[in-house]
Amino acid sequence: MRTHHCNELRSDDDGQIVTLIGWVNSARDHGGVIFIDLRDREGLTQCVFRPEESAESAELSHSLRVEDVVSVTGKVEPRPEIDGKSTVNPDLPTGEIEVAATSLAIVNKAEVLPFQLEKELSNEDLRLSHRFLDLRRPRMTQNLRTRHLVTKAARDYLDANGYIEVETPILSKSTPEGARDFLVPSRMHPGSFYALPQAPQQYKQLLMVAGVERYFQIARCFRDEDLRADRQPEFTQVDIESSFTDPDQIIDLVEGCLAAMFRAGRGIEIPLPFERMTWHEAMNRFGSDKPERRFGMEIEDLSELFAESGFKVFSGAVKNGGVVKAINAKGFSGITTGQVDKLTEIAVNHGAKGLAYIQVRGVDPETWRSPITKFFSDEELTGLQEQLHIEEGDLILFAADKWEAACEILGRIRLECAAMQQLLEGKENVFDFLWVKEFPLLAYDDEEGRWTAVHHPFTRPIEADRQKLESGEYEGLRAQAYDVVLNGHELGGGSIRIHEADLQACMFKALGITEEESRAEFGHILDAFQFGAPPHGGIALGLDRIVMLIAGEHSIREVIAFPKNNKGADLMTSSPAQAAPNQLRDLRIKSTVREKKDE
Repeated sequence: MRTHHCNELRSDDDGQIVTLIGWVNSARDHGGVIFIDLRDREGLTQCVFRPEESAESAELSHSLRVEDVVSVTGKVEPRPEIDGKSTVNPDLPTGEIEVAATSLAIVNKAEVLPFQLEKELSNEDLRLSHRFLDLRRPRMTQNLRTRHLVTKAARDYLDANGYIEVETPILSKSTPEGARDFLVPSRMHPGSFYALPQAPQQYKQLLMVAGVERYFQIARCFRDEDLRADRQPEFTQVDIESSFTDPDQIIDLVEGCLAAMFRAGRGIEIPLPFERMTWHEAMNRFGSDKPERRFGMEIEDLSELFAESGFKVFSGAVKNGGVVKAINAKGFSGITTGQVDKLTEIAVNHGAKGLAYIQVRGVDPETWRSPITKFFSDEELTGLQEQLHIEEGDLILFAADKWEAACEILGRIRLECAAMQQLLEGKENVFDFLWVKEFPLLAYDDEEGRWTAVHHPFTRPIEADRQKLESGEYEGLRAQAYDVVLNGHELGGGSIRIHEADLQACMFKALGITEEESRAEFGHILDAFQFGAPPHGGIALGLDRIVMLIAGEHSIREVIAFPKNNKGADLMTSSPAQAAPNQLRDLRIKSTVREKKDE
């Protein structure tokens, strides 16, 4: 007799003898008759143990407890009426039937659980310490299934569009750009180290030189950096690269791929094509290169209005080449002192000296509550009302600084105000996709006194800016780079790449990488560019983040089978762990941490 899954049986199976095997999800004693909900990956089936059906099984059923693994054989029966009331459970696919057990075998007993699986647990470390139990919960099982469907949809879509999957090395070489690498010591090459790849960037470009033309990979990537809800030390990308392409072709491909992924994982059709905006517009309007647009509160530029203001903080910023910007948090004039303090802290942490604001208590500016309006002229007050559409009950928040700093400060404030006002409640099923393009190619690092790559050193400038790069004019260069964004989350980013050795040398020069350093670090790819490298470009999509959003979760840890916690530790396996002395000896490594502990 074959074993049935726990969601298969229906009223049509009435009278059949079946065998089910799975975990005891719950057990209930109704006057000596034991009911259990038996669970496997597919669902639940109610089993009932009556002494008249099988005295031995009924007696054994009294010893069952939650998460025991059992095998039950019995007859499928319709659920009876009790005292004239139906016992059908409409919430279960198998809710019209039950299995009257004639045989019970306890396959494996379970110890008392460290937490109840049917309840949501706020202690994440406890969940991660027993992840093998946490994953048994239906929500987590469904998340893994969703991840499988989404990944398969991406593979199938890219395969159908002529892309072939190629694996690239995990043991790679450390490079000076990007986040901190994880290093792996080599026993066979003492004193030398591999690096785990932050992304397969150089390998996929080399595949283009090799003539692969259309490549993809479900790639494991590693970055040794601080963690948060949507970041892990190891993560997965849908990595894509194509030869003889341009941004429009990449964007069309990715939109189709994301549509397939959301169709498979969420059962919805997302509207195509996505809106596009430049990086400058995104920063100017929303203060972020991954704008959340499901609420308003756009940033307004008030520099012209306050250029000659008696309020020197504003006019001084404009005279020094900066800007005055503001947002109108509609209906938020009742903000508490604690909330103001929190917004001020956010502004200060992002470079502001404080936070100027106006609480609009009435239509007349005389009723406004603010420490700064006394410095404004009547013309400035009127202009402020008109430009920000100020009404009674509004809260106005300002930033006066260099353009990018002011945008970033108000971008952070904007998101916090939305959270305080709960503006996103009820918008969980709104999916606002867009492309942000024409990012800056370079950014100047004041601390290090040098230019750095905004994306990576292989990103191509737009053709209109190429001559500036070649002539050493680095301010304001734009990249052929593009990010796809959903609801304030970056889903992926990519660019058209540099494929000529001379242009790549110009980029290295801009980054302060000497010819000797570029040969040492990137000689292999520079050599490859000398042998007919095709024009190419691509993108990498964050699979974990995409699945998180499709599944409606708020952390990528909920859609990864065995994630690290917020300190980068695997609490289940107790890793990272110290290496044994003989392992370090073989690698010719001496641990200073161990020495300190031994002292």
